[in-house]
Amino acid sequence: MARPVLSAARRQAVAVSIATGAYGLSFGALSVAAGLDLWQTMALSLLVFSGGSQFAFVGVLGAGGTAAAAVATSTFLGIRNGFYGVALAEVLRPLRGARLAWGAQVTIDESTAVSLAQPHDDLAERRAGFWWAGVGVFALWNAITIVGALLGQSLGDPATWGLDAAAGAAFLGLVWPRLGSRRAQAVAGIAAVVALALTPLLPAGVPILVAALVGVAAGWRAPAHAEEVPE
Repeated sequence: MARPVLSAARRQAVAVSIATGAYGLSFGALSVAAGLDLWQTMALSLLVFSGGSQFAFVGVLGAGGTAAAAVATSTFLGIRNGFYGVALAEVLRPLRGARLAWGAQVTIDESTAVSLAQPHDDLAERRAGFWWAGVGVFALWNAITIVGALLGQSLGDPATWGLDAAAGAAFLGLVWPRLGSRRAQAVAGIAAVVALALTPLLPAGVPILVAALVGVAAGWRAPAHAEEVPE
């Protein structure tokens, strides 16, 4: 009976990997448009490996922000991945050494969501969902990032193709599914107003960091029954 259950988890992971990996095309093109070369773009996908953080990084650079602001914004968004390890403690507990490091690298939104979406009384199923989604997204994201970067180098002026505005659109696409509740919508609206109000006053990237504090404050006061699984 185990094989059909594991196959279902793997099918979910493959579907998620393909859908998420496709975003790598946009990231690669946007990264080059923001001033990074092919190798820097590849390094971001290999080492950072967090779509939201990567889009935020190139978005800040593309808007004229400093490298420090880009790194701070990217790091701030990437902190959430560390908390996923708490929810996945049972799944990751047997790992040691290099396997533990690799597991940490592929602990992302998608691998966490697929793993925790499986029945909690079947560890084998949850582990299959985690590894197939994590490794699948990693492979496709990095491969398609290269394609996007190569295409971006041949497009010329990014404004001609609308790439100068695509980073914000791509990031909105990542955030939109998480705005299903009124609370989330209210927090997002307040954060947007804060960012817009501070944009004329502060260097590029800094308003995003300040607006993020709105989300931190809201999360700190979130009710105990808040959802634990990312969508």
